[in-house]
Amino acid sequence: MEIEQIDNGDKGIFQAKEGEVIAGKMVYTWFGPNKLIIDHTEVNPDFAGKGVGKKLLLELVKFAREKKIKVVPYCPFAKSVFDKTEDIRDVL
Repeated sequence: MEIEQIDNGDKGIFQAKEGEVIAGKMVYTWFGPNKLIIDHTEVNPDFAGKGVGKKLLLELVKFAREKKIKVVPYCPFAKSVFDKTEDIRDVL
């Protein structure tokens, strides 16, 4: 599975693809130059239960660490993963 980031400067997505099929996506909005808000996570029903959402979030966390930015998880899924996973909370 390949994860790519598409960012237009105001909004962006992390998108997971299996071949040409989109397995899931995590949508975010920039809130100033040093913070982004996770708006929504969506997983293709054919990939449900395969950890696609968490893989997307971990890729976003990696990006946030590299860019030294903070994350606000408005998305209920992302918030629940942050609540359960202490070692990624440094980007909050």
